[in-house]
Amino acid sequence: MSSVTRSACTSDLIPLGQKVAYAAGMLVNNLQAAAMPAMMVVLNLGIGLDPRLVGIIGFIPRIFDAVSDPLMGYVSDNTRSRWGRRRPYIFLGAITAGLVFAGMWQFPDGQTKAFYFWFFLLGSILYFLTYTVYATPFVAFGYEMTPDYHERTRLHAFANTAGQLAWIGAPWIWWIMSSFENKVHGASVLGIWFGGAIVILGVVPALFCRERIADIPEPNPVERRSVFSNLSIFFQGLVTAVRCKPFAKLCAATFLVFNGYQLGISFALYVMIYYLFNGDNQAAGQLNGQWGSLTAICTVGVIPLTALISEKIGKRRTFLVTISLSIVGYAMKWIGYNPEYPYWLLASCPFVAFGTGSLFTLMGSMISDVCDYDELGSNKRREGVFGAIYWWMVKVGMALALLVSGYLLVASGFITPQPGSTEIVVQGEKTLFYLRVFDVFIPIITSTIALMIMSTYEITEDSARETRQLLEHRRGHVS
Repeated sequence: MSSVTRSACTSDLIPLGQKVAYAAGMLVNNLQAAAMPAMMVVLNLGIGLDPRLVGIIGFIPRIFDAVSDPLMGYVSDNTRSRWGRRRPYIFLGAITAGLVFAGMWQFPDGQTKAFYFWFFLLGSILYFLTYTVYATPFVAFGYEMTPDYHERTRLHAFANTAGQLAWIGAPWIWWIMSSFENKVHGASVLGIWFGGAIVILGVVPALFCRERIADIPEPNPVERRSVFSNLSIFFQGLVTAVRCKPFAKLCAATFLVFNGYQLGISFALYVMIYYLFNGDNQAAGQLNGQWGSLTAICTVGVIPLTALISEKIGKRRTFLVTISLSIVGYAMKWIGYNPEYPYWLLASCPFVAFGTGSLFTLMGSMISDVCDYDELGSNKRREGVFGAIYWWMVKVGMALALLVSGYLLVASGFITPQPGSTEIVVQGEKTLFYLRVFDVFIPIITSTIALMIMSTYEITEDSARETRQLLEHRRGHVS
């Protein structure tokens, strides 16, 4: 094999400035993903909504995403403008999503719980619809910035390292809200801060990244066909993407690893408050912040290490190694939940970080390979549709984690504190046991299943390079 096929051509390398600009967008993606569930705890512990209602609020907007995400991906794939396929939507979506995010946390005073339920539910639906306009083209943008097998991993490693800044700060959200006299007011202030950050950072990729134009047959297909014809093609592409076996495995593995983690970690704060610190919100908030920040800091180190290991042993084997190490970290949490030595919990952070740090670094790169694999058979570039389906699946998993966690919380016998009450709620011993079991063993089980699925993943470095050569020959770009 020639040196050209073994290393990235100069034209395949992404300039540092564009990597930084794309990383700013990834920071936005992680910021809202980290902030939303952390702040939604205020609906239960601040406003007093039933945990099951909080779970419903988290789940229902994803039903709308099932249509809006892949449709936005299709529209983005087939847009032709002087500014490109992705950038106009990224710019507009960042501004509108940031404004809506800020507004949805401004709870009017003195309303009923039913009012707050509907207020936040409708606000969430509107927010996620506007965020789709930003996120779907942004994700697709990253899949097409380079055709090189390893440069794709480097890009996502760089961007996800920047994105970890959000996860370093997010664990302190509850502690910050608790520092206000009224937690609900604290949420409204944070909502404005985060909404502003979404606007400011979100427009950066649209302004400074440059699109790599792919040779796609039939330019301007949306303009040439009727609405019904386009919808038919859209659904055909959707079915084809879902039936793509390598893509289905990536989706399943991500769903299991990330959302198993999300479901488990949703109980961690409750365990800290009521098991480790007997109802002390401030002490629990500090430990939760330290655990989350330390995990995120370790993740910053894991991400480039993942990219380095991937170049040595391949993406699939790297996934098997890193997720196995994360399972060790989850098991260590069981020992770390010790009321006499609560800070033992921090020993699990470096191991848990291997799961959160490697997952999206590898998956973003592997989906780029899948897009080439798909183009070879379909003769179409569908980064937008693949990215939309993948991230919709991630978001549905997060919503299901919220929904299921609410019902599991109630099933454990958890007693919801009353709004404004200063009395410390004492949870039963059985409840505290179940909360620890949910936190530790759910991600262990889901990650183990993900390892079994990814052990049969088909696309290797050699097959990916062969696919690229065939595509370039088809396009007439062979060097």
